[in-house]
Amino acid sequence: MAASILSDLGTEILIPVCAVIGIAFSLLQWVLVSNVKLSPGSPTNNGAGGKNDYADYLIEEEEGLNDHSVVLKCAEIQSAISEGATSFLFTEYQYVGIFMVAFAILIFVFLGSVEGFSTKSQPCTYDQSKMCKPALATAAFSTISFLLGAVTSIVSGFLGMKIATYANARTTLEARKGVGKAFITAFRSGAVMGFLLAANGLLVLYIAINLFKIYYGDDWGGLFEAITGYGLGGSSMALFGRVGGGIYTKAADVGADLVGKVERNIPEDDPRNPAVIADNVGDNVGDIAGMGSDLFGSYAESSCAALVVASISSFGINHEFTPMLYPLIISSVGIIVCLITTLFATDFFEIKAVNEIEPSLKRQLIISTVLMTIGIAVVSWIALPSSFTIFNFGEQKAVKNWQLFLCVAVGLWAGLIIGFVTEYYTSNAYSPVQDVADSCRTGAATNVIFGLALGYKSCIIPIFAIAVSIFVSFTFAAMYGIAVAALGMLSTIATGLAIDAYGPISDNAGGIAEMAGMSHRIRERTDALDAAGNTTAAIGKGFAIGSAALVSLALFGAFVSRAAISTVDVLTPKVFIGLLVGAMLPYWFSAMTMKSVGSAALKMVEEVRRQFNTIPGLMEGTTKPDYATCVKISTDASIKEMIPPGALVMLTPLVVGIFFGVETLSGVLAGSLVSGVQIAISASNTGGAWDNAKKYIEAGASEHARALGPKGSDPHKAAVIGDTIGDPLKDTSGPSLNILIKLMAVESLVFAPFFATHGGLLFKIF
Repeated sequence: MAASILSDLGTEILIPVCAVIGIAFSLLQWVLVSNVKLSPGSPTNNGAGGKNDYADYLIEEEEGLNDHSVVLKCAEIQSAISEGATSFLFTEYQYVGIFMVAFAILIFVFLGSVEGFSTKSQPCTYDQSKMCKPALATAAFSTISFLLGAVTSIVSGFLGMKIATYANARTTLEARKGVGKAFITAFRSGAVMGFLLAANGLLVLYIAINLFKIYYGDDWGGLFEAITGYGLGGSSMALFGRVGGGIYTKAADVGADLVGKVERNIPEDDPRNPAVIADNVGDNVGDIAGMGSDLFGSYAESSCAALVVASISSFGINHEFTPMLYPLIISSVGIIVCLITTLFATDFFEIKAVNEIEPSLKRQLIISTVLMTIGIAVVSWIALPSSFTIFNFGEQKAVKNWQLFLCVAVGLWAGLIIGFVTEYYTSNAYSPVQDVADSCRTGAATNVIFGLALGYKSCIIPIFAIAVSIFVSFTFAAMYGIAVAALGMLSTIATGLAIDAYGPISDNAGGIAEMAGMSHRIRERTDALDAAGNTTAAIGKGFAIGSAALVSLALFGAFVSRAAISTVDVLTPKVFIGLLVGAMLPYWFSAMTMKSVGSAALKMVEEVRRQFNTIPGLMEGTTKPDYATCVKISTDASIKEMIPPGALVMLTPLVVGIFFGVETLSGVLAGSLVSGVQIAISASNTGGAWDNAKKYIEAGASEHARALGPKGSDPHKAAVIGDTIGDPLKDTSGPSLNILIKLMAVESLVFAPFFATHGGLLFKIF
């Protein structure tokens, strides 16, 4: 077998350099965003002087840019949102920290007990003729990598939230100069988060591999088995971030909408609404911090799944360092590709009108996918030998480098297809959402029926896209092919995250404009940014769900290999009961999260009503509402309610593995994957469609939309009810399900040695 063109030294330089470039680029974007000042004083002009300065000055006069009270008001609101988000995350992380330590101890005890805490070398799992490091070492290093993944995930979410709350008011202020300036500020802020997360995830994983190598030496199988803890840590934190943040944001959103818009007929984000600050805080803790942790978890797990399979293939057996780190090289090139792509949105093309926003964001997806395809082709040519073998359930399968290129490329393009199908079903520019909006003419019931039908229908093409990518990648390169297909889908994660984070930042910007009492024109601009952001958020969720399906299948394959299961036979009762229970779990989990949002929203509605009824002068705007009580209701509810769903996901693999054994657990994993993906896609798209149907009526951009409006009309009220039903679907249950299917698979893989040795207690007794 020929060696790869790229030398080991080249790999050792390439990966950290790309990660550092990503971090440097995100810092540059942050500096550019911070040029927008949040203190009154001389206006910041982007002109080079002379004519441009005078033209800018005229715009400023017209839009009240020299009104210092507006700037101070924006700064004050931004500070309240930032404080609320920070205090919630710190409270959440205290609870999650306790869980993290407890679970780390559990990992160490369970994995250490596989060989009775022996410190002697053991025969290798996949090659009994060789000696490998003791199980105790795997236990210790798995625990360390779990903690590393957990901390990186928490830091990713927290930094994302900080950047978003830093940028929201700046986007509002830039909206006075035009929609183009506001778009660039919001997009640059999203890019800060995207590049920081992608680069940090890559750098920490690369450093961990090199440090672990000092101890493991030539035992690459043991080394990469221990690294899987990194993915488990990332996803377990993401679960609590997504569920906790999702409950917080939706309790506030539903409470604010039902009382404010439907009962009191006041606009969205009106400062008289007591839940308005909690609603804006929620956008940051749920849609930004939760989503950041979620996508970091997907990235970590797909990398770990690929590395585990590669370590027992020819790359690992022959100790070929560069081909072994092929997954990390793909991610490194992805950062550079996304950097070039971002420049198209911020520097090469300027947005001048509202209708150019969505095409610009779509262009980001297309450009990054096309450039990444070229990047993958180059990487596959220089980083892989021309032919090699991949582990395939006990055998070695011969694979060529061009076949592996096709595996990654099929994942990448499947991601784009899922993104565009999601956009078609959730953007109000297309007929599906317009039909949902039209159904509001006859009330909320028909709106709900149409919305549910849209969600179910939107599953069809994404499932075919995932099915084709699984078939192609497995045919070419077995389970390793599926793992790198998932990595292909996530290779443009920096751009995907930038687009995703842009949405909540724009949403917050609109809220701040409304609360600061800015002109109607500015609110129209921020609403246009927000509507595009809603669609892009749905696209981001589509990517997350698609990649989760591929990642969990790859992890499932690695688990089956590690647990030494020769075949998973659906006809055996052990497996079939697991399949049934696994398919039920996403419904149980969704029921928990939906009910949590409902009960938290109930408290919020009661509190908002109480304030409107008992605080004199609140509706007239002469007195301020008590924002802090609403923030506290959301915080307390989400912290309390995130624990049961989290426990369900984390304990299921442990209970099934210990009491019923690895075969039943394999059935549970397959069942939860198959049903979880469908529910996640339909829930996310239904919620997104209802939200944009409401915005379609509110914007009144077409003759059809104006016939349904204006705000406060019966069709509009029906649309608001649909939107509030969709809120927990699209922002709590739907996005959390992709973590459920990944997390159970990666947890099973980490504990596979323990389950294989000590599992199946009930079947041993009977």
